[in-house]
Amino acid sequence: MGKLFGTDGVRGKANQYPITPEMAVRIGRATAHLFSGFQDNNQRQTVIIGRDTRISGSMLELALASGICSMGMDATFAGVLPTPGIAYLAASSGANAGIVISASHNPFFDNGIKIFNNKGFKLSDEQENRIEELVLDENNAKRSESIQHTGRVIQMKNPVQLYLDFLKQGLPVHFSLKGMKIVIDCANGATFQVAEKIFRELGAELVVLFSDPDGININHGCGSQHPEVLAKTVLEKDADIGLAFDGDGDRLIAVDEKGFVATGDQILGACAVSMKKKGILTNNILVTTIMSNIGLGVALETHGIDHVKANVGDRYVMEEMIQHGAVIGGEDSGHMIYLDQHTTGDGILAALRLILCMKQENRSLSELLSVVSVFPQKLINVDVKGKPEISSLPDIVRVIETAEKDLGKKGRVLVRYSGTQPMCRVMVEGPTAEITQKHCEKIADIVKEVLG
Repeated sequence: MGKLFGTDGVRGKANQYPITPEMAVRIGRATAHLFSGFQDNNQRQTVIIGRDTRISGSMLELALASGICSMGMDATFAGVLPTPGIAYLAASSGANAGIVISASHNPFFDNGIKIFNNKGFKLSDEQENRIEELVLDENNAKRSESIQHTGRVIQMKNPVQLYLDFLKQGLPVHFSLKGMKIVIDCANGATFQVAEKIFRELGAELVVLFSDPDGININHGCGSQHPEVLAKTVLEKDADIGLAFDGDGDRLIAVDEKGFVATGDQILGACAVSMKKKGILTNNILVTTIMSNIGLGVALETHGIDHVKANVGDRYVMEEMIQHGAVIGGEDSGHMIYLDQHTTGDGILAALRLILCMKQENRSLSELLSVVSVFPQKLINVDVKGKPEISSLPDIVRVIETAEKDLGKKGRVLVRYSGTQPMCRVMVEGPTAEITQKHCEKIADIVKEVLG
């Protein structure tokens, strides 16, 4: 067995290593072992399990529960719920930990397992390494053989309503969406119940897209990765805003009233500037990743906001936020963290906070987003057979250096491996779309030759 954890949990094709029932039992057992004793001994020990709408979710849910119960700990099923909902429930219910079964924005045939501690935070590298050790340790399985009082499977009561109530807690008293027309795209995923419910309860005139999951249509031509239908519908319905979530509900991509698809960088920048105006941008900091567009950095400098860049992955954004005392951070991909309210990225929460900024400034979304001018950017994903250090590959290093020399201070190049897929991501930003495209394609071609 190789390394299990990538940048966001354990990920792979369902029913193939490491996303098999056998491995899920081991991971459940290891999680229970790691987090046992974190709560009062007089209280039943439990791990909350939630999932998205993938057809393989039930299979993995039952396998994880078997592993947890074999260690004498209860497994509490929350059913289909966004990833941030499980993080909240793990922190608020007295559970020992929370597990989410999801492959986020990936196709239905993928799945994954990510774990939250009893405070609602994703695991540290050290904790992930410890779980890997326990999964590989045959003696850990033998420990369960002496346990006579095995755990039970419990169905959680009203998890959707509990999460919905939490989302509303961060809004001002009497906050209302009456008079707003909103289009939401639920990606046939985990937000399909909560998102529609909360926006209707807040009074919005709502148009709902892709909210009929069948196990295999999650993220298919919809959601945060495919906002084309959402943008078209916003224009057709003359809506104020469009909101696209990904399969597990921890990402947001927004569409303005003109049908323009906003990036995570633009949303983060606009909200940070708005928060500074209101005096609630703690420590005057926005945390993003090294993938952030140059235009965001320019906008933040213009408005006197400090910009901290983390490694790719919302886990690393969170680490920098905690270290610097920031309350807002995220990724261009749509992960947005509001640490003054939640412990992880939350697409629905980010949508509500974005609309709150619009209402407080009495501006349309296009006006709000205008503070960030995005530099032309091109991203090409190249399938690879292996992931050797980029710096050890002379042909790739050479073409990168040539591009960087040509771009100078008017652009940048970033070549990195995906943490969740066998892929190398080639990203180039430049002064014009033509120059950006040219350099990105040249680098991607060499990457394909060397690693494809």
